[in-house]
Amino acid sequence: MDILKANLRVLVSFVVALLCFAYADGNEPLEDFKSAGGFSQENTSLLIRDLHSGRDLIRYHNDKPLIPASIMKCVTVASLMERAEIDSRFETKVYIEGLVTDSTLRGNLLIVGSGDPSLNSRYIHDSQDICEEIARSLKKRGIKVISGCVRVDESIWQGASTPPSWHPSDLAHDYGAGSFGLNFEDNAIGSRSVSNPAMMFRNRLRGQLAANGIILQNVESDGLERVASPKKLLLIHRSAPLDEIMRSCMMRSDNQYAEALLRTLAVKCGKEGSTEVAAQIEKEMWQNRGFPMVGINIVDGSGLSRSDRMTADFIAEILTVKARNDYYNSLFPLAGEEGTLRKFLKGTQLEGYLAMKTGSMRGIQCYAGYKLDENYHPTHLVVAMFNEMEDRQAARDALGKLLLNLFGKEIEN
Repeated sequence: MDILKANLRVLVSFVVALLCFAYADGNEPLEDFKSAGGFSQENTSLLIRDLHSGRDLIRYHNDKPLIPASIMKCVTVASLMERAEIDSRFETKVYIEGLVTDSTLRGNLLIVGSGDPSLNSRYIHDSQDICEEIARSLKKRGIKVISGCVRVDESIWQGASTPPSWHPSDLAHDYGAGSFGLNFEDNAIGSRSVSNPAMMFRNRLRGQLAANGIILQNVESDGLERVASPKKLLLIHRSAPLDEIMRSCMMRSDNQYAEALLRTLAVKCGKEGSTEVAAQIEKEMWQNRGFPMVGINIVDGSGLSRSDRMTADFIAEILTVKARNDYYNSLFPLAGEEGTLRKFLKGTQLEGYLAMKTGSMRGIQCYAGYKLDENYHPTHLVVAMFNEMEDRQAARDALGKLLLNLFGKEIEN
Protein backbone atom coordinates (compact mmCIF):
# COMPACT_ATOMS: atom_id res chain seq x y z
CA MET A 1 0.00 0.00 0.00
CA ASP A 2 2.84 2.41 0.89
CA ILE A 3 4.49 1.63 -2.42
CA LEU A 4 1.18 2.33 -4.22
CA LYS A 5 0.79 5.67 -2.41
CA ALA A 6 4.35 6.60 -3.21
CA ASN A 7 3.84 5.77 -6.88
CA LEU A 8 0.60 7.76 -6.86
CA ARG A 9 2.39 10.79 -5.41
CA VAL A 10 5.05 10.49 -8.10
CA LEU A 11 2.37 10.28 -10.79
CA VAL A 12 0.50 13.31 -9.43
CA SER A 13 3.72 15.30 -9.24
CA PHE A 14 4.54 14.37 -12.82
CA VAL A 15 1.10 15.44 -14.06
CA VAL A 16 1.31 18.76 -12.20
CA ALA A 17 4.78 19.38 -13.59
CA LEU A 18 3.58 18.53 -17.08
CA LEU A 19 0.67 20.96 -16.81
CA CYS A 20 2.97 23.68 -15.52
CA PHE A 21 5.36 23.06 -18.40
CA ALA A 22 2.50 23.19 -20.88
CA TYR A 23 1.38 26.54 -19.50
CA ALA A 24 4.94 27.84 -19.48
CA ASP A 25 5.23 26.85 -23.12
CA GLY A 26 2.19 28.97 -23.89
CA ASN A 27 -0.20 26.11 -24.76
CA GLU A 28 -3.01 27.31 -22.53
CA PRO A 29 -2.78 30.98 -23.65
CA LEU A 30 -2.52 29.74 -27.25
CA GLU A 31 -5.69 27.66 -26.92
CA ASP A 32 -7.51 30.68 -25.49
CA PHE A 33 -6.18 32.74 -28.38
CA LYS A 34 -7.34 30.24 -30.98
CA SER A 35 -10.84 30.18 -29.48
CA ALA A 36 -11.27 33.91 -30.09
CA GLY A 37 -13.18 34.95 -33.21
CA GLY A 38 -12.72 37.73 -35.74
CA PHE A 39 -9.70 36.41 -37.59
CA SER A 40 -8.72 33.53 -39.85
CA GLN A 41 -6.79 30.92 -37.89
CA GLU A 42 -5.31 29.45 -41.07
CA ASN A 43 -3.95 32.89 -42.04
CA THR A 44 -2.60 33.86 -38.65
CA SER A 45 0.90 33.17 -37.38
CA LEU A 46 2.51 33.62 -33.98
CA LEU A 47 6.00 33.17 -32.60
CA ILE A 48 7.08 34.13 -29.08
CA ARG A 49 10.65 33.32 -28.04
CA ASP A 50 12.49 33.51 -24.73
CA LEU A 51 15.69 35.29 -25.72
CA HIS A 52 17.63 34.08 -22.67
CA SER A 53 17.04 30.38 -23.25
CA GLY A 54 16.39 30.49 -26.99
CA ARG A 55 13.23 28.42 -26.40
CA ASP A 56 10.05 29.23 -28.31
CA LEU A 57 7.09 29.55 -25.95
CA ILE A 58 4.58 29.69 -28.81
CA ARG A 59 4.86 28.54 -32.41
CA TYR A 60 1.71 28.73 -34.49
CA HIS A 61 1.82 28.65 -38.31
CA ASN A 62 5.23 30.26 -37.83
CA ASP A 63 6.53 29.10 -41.23
CA LYS A 64 3.56 30.31 -43.27
CA PRO A 65 4.34 33.21 -45.66
CA LEU A 66 1.94 36.09 -45.02
CA ILE A 67 1.65 39.76 -46.00
CA PRO A 68 3.62 41.70 -43.37
CA ALA A 69 2.40 45.25 -44.04
CA SER A 70 4.54 47.76 -42.13
CA ILE A 71 6.45 45.32 -39.95
CA MET A 72 8.49 45.05 -43.16
CA LYS A 73 10.19 48.21 -41.87
CA CYS A 74 11.80 46.15 -39.10
CA VAL A 75 13.62 44.19 -41.78
CA THR A 76 14.58 47.26 -43.82
CA VAL A 77 16.06 49.08 -40.84
CA ALA A 78 17.90 45.98 -39.57
CA SER A 79 19.37 45.40 -43.03
CA LEU A 80 20.69 48.94 -43.41
CA MET A 81 22.18 48.82 -39.91
CA GLU A 82 24.29 45.91 -41.14
CA ARG A 83 25.94 48.21 -43.71
CA ALA A 84 25.75 51.77 -42.35
CA GLU A 85 26.84 53.49 -39.14
CA ILE A 86 23.92 54.84 -37.13
CA ASP A 87 25.60 58.24 -36.74
CA SER A 88 26.16 58.62 -40.49
CA ARG A 89 24.29 61.36 -42.32
CA PHE A 90 22.91 61.98 -45.79
CA GLU A 91 24.85 64.72 -47.58
CA THR A 92 23.11 66.88 -50.18
CA LYS A 93 25.72 68.92 -52.04
CA VAL A 94 25.14 72.31 -53.64
CA TYR A 95 27.46 73.69 -56.33
CA ILE A 96 27.71 76.90 -58.33
CA GLU A 97 28.38 76.47 -62.05
CA GLY A 98 29.88 79.44 -63.80
CA LEU A 99 31.70 82.68 -62.99
CA VAL A 100 30.65 85.33 -60.50
CA THR A 101 31.04 88.88 -61.83
CA ASP A 102 29.42 92.09 -60.62
CA SER A 103 27.39 90.19 -57.97
CA THR A 104 25.97 87.94 -60.67
CA LEU A 105 26.45 84.20 -60.99
CA ARG A 106 26.59 83.76 -64.74
CA GLY A 107 25.54 80.17 -64.61
CA ASN A 108 23.48 77.81 -62.51
CA LEU A 109 23.03 76.26 -59.12
CA LEU A 110 23.48 72.48 -59.06
CA ILE A 111 21.95 70.43 -56.27
CA VAL A 112 23.12 66.81 -56.09
CA GLY A 113 20.52 64.73 -54.31
CA SER A 114 21.59 62.11 -51.77
CA GLY A 115 18.24 60.36 -51.45
CA ASP A 116 17.83 61.95 -48.00
CA PRO A 117 14.16 61.26 -47.10
CA SER A 118 14.23 63.91 -44.36
CA LEU A 119 15.22 66.94 -46.43
CA ASN A 120 13.09 69.78 -44.99
CA SER A 121 10.83 67.17 -43.42
CA ARG A 122 8.26 68.38 -40.94
CA TYR A 123 9.16 65.42 -38.72
CA ILE A 124 12.87 66.14 -38.14
CA HIS A 125 12.96 69.28 -36.05
CA ASP A 126 16.69 69.86 -35.56
CA SER A 127 17.63 69.70 -39.26
CA GLN A 128 18.39 72.97 -41.05
CA ASP A 129 16.24 74.30 -43.89
CA ILE A 130 18.32 73.71 -47.02
CA CYS A 131 16.76 76.68 -48.81
CA GLU A 132 17.82 79.00 -46.00
CA GLU A 133 21.30 77.48 -46.06
CA ILE A 134 21.63 78.13 -49.79
CA ALA A 135 20.39 81.72 -49.48
CA ARG A 136 22.83 82.48 -46.64
CA SER A 137 25.76 80.97 -48.53
CA LEU A 138 25.01 82.92 -51.71
CA LYS A 139 24.56 86.14 -49.74
CA LYS A 140 27.87 85.56 -47.99
CA ARG A 141 29.55 85.35 -51.41
CA GLY A 142 27.91 88.58 -52.47
CA ILE A 143 25.75 86.94 -55.17
CA LYS A 144 22.57 88.91 -55.90
CA VAL A 145 21.57 87.50 -59.29
CA ILE A 146 21.66 84.00 -60.77
CA SER A 147 21.34 84.23 -64.52
CA GLY A 148 20.74 80.53 -65.06
CA CYS A 149 18.57 78.04 -63.22
CA VAL A 150 18.54 75.45 -60.48
CA ARG A 151 19.66 72.06 -61.74
CA VAL A 152 18.86 68.96 -59.72
CA ASP A 153 20.90 65.78 -60.09
CA GLU A 154 18.81 62.79 -58.90
CA SER A 155 21.00 60.09 -60.40
CA ILE A 156 21.72 58.44 -57.04
CA TRP A 157 18.48 56.50 -57.53
CA GLN A 158 17.56 54.47 -60.60
CA GLY A 159 14.22 53.06 -61.58
CA ALA A 160 10.68 54.11 -60.71
CA SER A 161 9.99 56.22 -57.64
CA THR A 162 7.37 53.72 -56.44
CA PRO A 163 7.33 49.92 -56.79
CA PRO A 164 4.99 48.76 -59.58
CA SER A 165 3.14 46.50 -57.12
CA TRP A 166 1.85 49.45 -55.06
CA HIS A 167 -1.86 49.88 -55.61
CA PRO A 168 -2.68 52.89 -57.84
CA SER A 169 -5.21 54.19 -55.31
CA ASP A 170 -2.39 54.65 -52.74
CA LEU A 171 -0.17 56.79 -54.94
CA ALA A 172 -2.15 60.02 -54.61
CA HIS A 173 -1.90 60.01 -50.81
CA ASP A 174 1.01 61.14 -48.65
CA TYR A 175 1.57 57.58 -47.41
CA GLY A 176 2.03 56.55 -51.06
CA ALA A 177 4.62 59.22 -51.89
CA GLY A 178 7.52 58.01 -53.98
CA SER A 179 11.23 58.02 -53.18
CA PHE A 180 13.38 60.33 -55.31
CA GLY A 181 17.04 61.26 -55.57
CA LEU A 182 15.95 64.63 -54.16
CA ASN A 183 13.11 64.29 -51.69
CA PHE A 184 11.68 67.51 -50.30
CA GLU A 185 9.19 68.33 -47.54
CA ASP A 186 8.09 64.68 -47.30
CA ASN A 187 7.16 64.71 -51.03
CA ALA A 188 3.69 65.82 -50.04
CA ILE A 189 1.44 68.84 -49.68
CA GLY A 190 -0.92 68.19 -46.82
CA SER A 191 -2.25 64.67 -47.26
CA ARG A 192 -1.53 64.53 -51.00
CA SER A 193 1.65 63.18 -52.54
CA VAL A 194 3.79 65.21 -54.95
CA SER A 195 5.05 63.56 -58.11
CA ASN A 196 7.86 66.06 -58.71
CA PRO A 197 9.44 67.15 -55.41
CA ALA A 198 12.39 68.70 -57.31
CA MET A 199 10.02 71.25 -58.84
CA MET A 200 8.53 71.96 -55.43
CA PHE A 201 12.06 72.51 -54.14
CA ARG A 202 12.92 74.91 -56.97
CA ASN A 203 9.85 77.04 -56.31
CA ARG A 204 10.48 77.07 -52.58
CA LEU A 205 14.12 78.03 -53.12
CA ARG A 206 13.21 80.88 -55.46
CA GLY A 207 10.98 82.36 -52.79
CA GLN A 208 13.69 82.03 -50.15
CA LEU A 209 16.24 83.66 -52.42
CA ALA A 210 13.88 86.54 -53.17
CA ALA A 211 13.33 87.07 -49.45
CA ASN A 212 17.11 87.51 -49.18
CA GLY A 213 17.34 89.93 -52.12
CA ILE A 214 18.66 87.35 -54.59
CA ILE A 215 17.08 87.05 -58.03
CA LEU A 216 16.83 83.65 -59.70
CA GLN A 217 16.12 84.42 -63.33
CA ASN A 218 15.10 80.90 -64.36
CA VAL A 219 13.48 78.15 -62.32
CA GLU A 220 12.96 75.43 -64.93
CA SER A 221 15.92 73.50 -66.29
CA ASP A 222 15.13 74.77 -69.77
CA GLY A 223 16.53 78.08 -68.51
CA LEU A 224 19.90 76.36 -68.19
CA GLU A 225 22.80 78.64 -68.97
CA ARG A 226 25.56 76.56 -70.54
CA VAL A 227 28.93 77.23 -68.93
CA ALA A 228 32.38 75.80 -69.42
CA SER A 229 33.65 76.72 -65.96
CA PRO A 230 34.11 73.88 -63.48
CA LYS A 231 31.61 73.63 -60.69
CA LYS A 232 32.54 74.87 -57.22
CA LEU A 233 31.14 73.51 -53.97
CA LEU A 234 28.87 76.04 -52.27
CA LEU A 235 27.75 73.98 -49.28
CA ILE A 236 26.95 70.50 -47.99
CA HIS A 237 23.61 70.03 -46.27
CA ARG A 238 23.90 67.26 -43.69
CA SER A 239 20.84 65.42 -42.44
CA ALA A 240 20.11 64.35 -38.89
CA PRO A 241 21.95 61.16 -37.86
CA LEU A 242 20.70 57.97 -39.48
CA ASP A 243 19.37 56.55 -36.21
CA GLU A 244 17.12 59.60 -35.76
CA ILE A 245 15.75 59.16 -39.28
CA MET A 246 15.21 55.45 -38.62
CA ARG A 247 13.43 56.21 -35.33
CA SER A 248 11.09 58.67 -37.04
CA CYS A 249 10.41 56.09 -39.74
CA MET A 250 9.57 53.35 -37.23
CA MET A 251 7.57 55.47 -34.79
CA ARG A 252 5.36 57.02 -37.47
CA SER A 253 5.56 54.14 -39.95
CA ASP A 254 6.69 56.46 -42.76
CA ASN A 255 6.69 54.67 -46.11
CA GLN A 256 8.72 57.27 -47.99
CA TYR A 257 11.45 57.14 -45.36
CA ALA A 258 11.50 53.33 -45.49
CA GLU A 259 11.83 53.23 -49.28
CA ALA A 260 14.75 55.66 -49.17
CA LEU A 261 16.42 53.56 -46.47
CA LEU A 262 16.08 50.43 -48.60
CA ARG A 263 17.60 52.16 -51.64
CA THR A 264 20.40 53.49 -49.44
CA LEU A 265 21.27 49.88 -48.62
CA ALA A 266 22.02 49.27 -52.30
CA VAL A 267 24.20 52.37 -52.54
CA LYS A 268 26.10 51.38 -49.38
CA CYS A 269 26.79 48.03 -51.07
CA GLY A 270 28.17 49.78 -54.15
CA LYS A 271 25.16 48.98 -56.34
CA GLU A 272 22.60 51.08 -58.19
CA GLY A 273 19.99 52.64 -55.96
CA SER A 274 16.91 50.96 -57.38
CA THR A 275 14.24 49.28 -55.30
CA GLU A 276 14.61 46.01 -57.18
CA VAL A 277 18.38 45.78 -56.70
CA ALA A 278 18.14 46.80 -53.05
CA ALA A 279 15.43 44.20 -52.33
CA GLN A 280 17.59 41.48 -53.88
CA ILE A 281 20.62 42.58 -51.85
CA GLU A 282 18.54 42.48 -48.69
CA LYS A 283 17.24 38.99 -49.42
CA GLU A 284 20.71 37.65 -50.24
CA MET A 285 22.15 39.25 -47.11
CA TRP A 286 19.96 37.20 -44.80
CA GLN A 287 20.02 34.11 -46.98
CA ASN A 288 23.82 34.05 -46.71
CA ARG A 289 23.45 34.00 -42.93
CA GLY A 290 21.34 30.86 -43.09
CA PHE A 291 17.99 32.44 -42.31
CA PRO A 292 14.78 30.55 -43.25
CA MET A 293 13.96 31.98 -46.69
CA VAL A 294 11.23 29.62 -47.94
CA GLY A 295 8.31 31.73 -49.13
CA ILE A 296 10.07 35.05 -48.46
CA ASN A 297 9.36 37.75 -51.07
CA ILE A 298 10.74 41.27 -50.71
CA VAL A 299 9.60 43.90 -53.21
CA ASP A 300 9.78 47.13 -51.19
CA GLY A 301 11.10 48.59 -47.95
CA SER A 302 7.90 49.84 -46.36
CA GLY A 303 5.47 46.94 -46.66
CA LEU A 304 2.92 48.95 -48.63
CA SER A 305 3.03 46.31 -51.35
CA ARG A 306 0.72 43.32 -51.01
CA SER A 307 3.31 41.28 -52.91
CA ASP A 308 5.63 41.17 -49.88
CA ARG A 309 5.69 37.87 -48.00
CA MET A 310 7.28 37.19 -44.63
CA THR A 311 7.18 34.32 -42.16
CA ALA A 312 7.21 34.68 -38.39
CA ASP A 313 10.31 32.44 -38.43
CA PHE A 314 12.22 34.85 -40.68
CA ILE A 315 11.32 38.00 -38.76
CA ALA A 316 12.06 36.25 -35.47
CA GLU A 317 15.59 35.46 -36.63
CA ILE A 318 16.22 39.12 -37.43
CA LEU A 319 14.81 40.19 -34.07
CA THR A 320 17.01 37.60 -32.35
CA VAL A 321 20.16 38.83 -34.10
CA LYS A 322 19.37 42.46 -33.26
CA ALA A 323 18.11 41.90 -29.69
CA ARG A 324 21.39 43.02 -28.12
CA ASN A 325 21.61 46.18 -30.21
CA ASP A 326 20.26 48.94 -27.98
CA TYR A 327 19.92 51.35 -30.89
CA TYR A 328 17.75 48.93 -32.82
CA ASN A 329 15.57 48.17 -29.80
CA SER A 330 15.01 51.86 -29.12
CA LEU A 331 13.41 52.34 -32.55
CA PHE A 332 10.26 50.40 -31.61
CA PRO A 333 7.24 52.23 -30.13
CA LEU A 334 6.36 51.34 -26.52
CA ALA A 335 2.95 49.80 -25.87
CA GLY A 336 0.44 52.28 -24.51
CA GLU A 337 2.86 55.19 -24.90
CA GLU A 338 4.34 55.85 -28.34
CA GLY A 339 3.70 56.01 -32.05
CA THR A 340 1.45 53.44 -33.67
CA LEU A 341 1.39 51.38 -30.43
CA ARG A 342 0.18 54.14 -28.11
CA LYS A 343 -3.29 52.63 -27.62
CA PHE A 344 -2.31 48.96 -27.48
CA LEU A 345 -2.46 47.51 -23.92
CA LYS A 346 -2.64 51.00 -22.45
CA GLY A 347 -3.46 50.89 -18.75
CA THR A 348 -2.38 47.24 -18.38
CA GLN A 349 0.63 45.64 -16.70
CA LEU A 350 2.35 45.55 -20.07
CA GLU A 351 2.16 49.28 -20.77
CA GLY A 352 5.75 50.33 -21.43
CA TYR A 353 6.99 46.72 -21.31
CA LEU A 354 6.38 45.89 -24.98
CA ALA A 355 8.24 47.56 -27.84
CA MET A 356 6.72 46.59 -31.18
CA LYS A 357 6.27 47.77 -34.75
CA THR A 358 2.74 47.52 -36.08
CA GLY A 359 1.52 46.87 -39.62
CA SER A 360 -2.00 47.60 -40.82
CA MET A 361 -3.75 47.24 -44.16
CA ARG A 362 -7.23 46.22 -45.16
CA GLY A 363 -7.75 42.75 -43.68
CA ILE A 364 -4.23 42.73 -42.17
CA GLN A 365 -2.85 43.45 -38.70
CA CYS A 366 0.73 42.58 -37.74
CA TYR A 367 3.10 43.10 -34.81
CA ALA A 368 6.81 42.49 -34.37
CA GLY A 369 9.12 43.44 -31.53
CA TYR A 370 10.13 42.73 -27.98
CA LYS A 371 8.93 42.25 -24.42
CA LEU A 372 11.25 44.32 -22.18
CA ASP A 373 12.52 44.17 -18.62
CA GLU A 374 12.77 47.06 -16.13
CA ASN A 375 15.95 48.29 -17.84
CA TYR A 376 14.33 48.24 -21.32
CA HIS A 377 16.37 45.24 -22.39
CA PRO A 378 14.56 42.60 -24.49
CA THR A 379 13.70 39.36 -22.72
CA HIS A 380 11.38 37.89 -25.38
CA LEU A 381 10.56 38.51 -29.01
CA VAL A 382 7.00 38.63 -30.33
CA VAL A 383 5.81 38.21 -33.92
CA ALA A 384 2.09 38.13 -34.72
CA MET A 385 0.64 38.29 -38.23
CA PHE A 386 -3.07 38.34 -39.07
CA ASN A 387 -4.12 38.06 -42.72
CA GLU A 388 -7.67 37.82 -44.13
CA MET A 389 -8.88 39.28 -40.85
CA GLU A 390 -12.54 40.15 -40.37
CA ASP A 391 -12.45 42.11 -37.10
CA ARG A 392 -9.31 44.16 -36.39
CA GLN A 393 -10.23 44.94 -32.80
CA ALA A 394 -10.97 41.30 -32.06
CA ALA A 395 -7.52 40.34 -33.35
CA ARG A 396 -5.86 43.04 -31.24
CA ASP A 397 -7.81 41.99 -28.16
CA ALA A 398 -6.94 38.31 -28.66
CA LEU A 399 -3.24 39.09 -28.95
CA GLY A 400 -3.35 41.46 -25.99
CA LYS A 401 -5.01 38.81 -23.82
CA LEU A 402 -2.44 36.20 -24.85
CA LEU A 403 0.46 38.51 -23.98
CA LEU A 404 -1.08 39.41 -20.64
CA ASN A 405 -1.56 35.72 -19.87
CA LEU A 406 2.08 35.03 -20.69
CA PHE A 407 3.77 38.06 -19.17
CA GLY A 408 1.32 39.94 -16.94
CA LYS A 409 2.07 38.06 -13.71
CA GLU A 410 5.79 38.32 -14.38
CA ILE A 411 5.50 42.11 -14.52
CA GLU A 412 3.43 42.22 -11.32
CA ASN A 413 6.08 40.24 -9.47
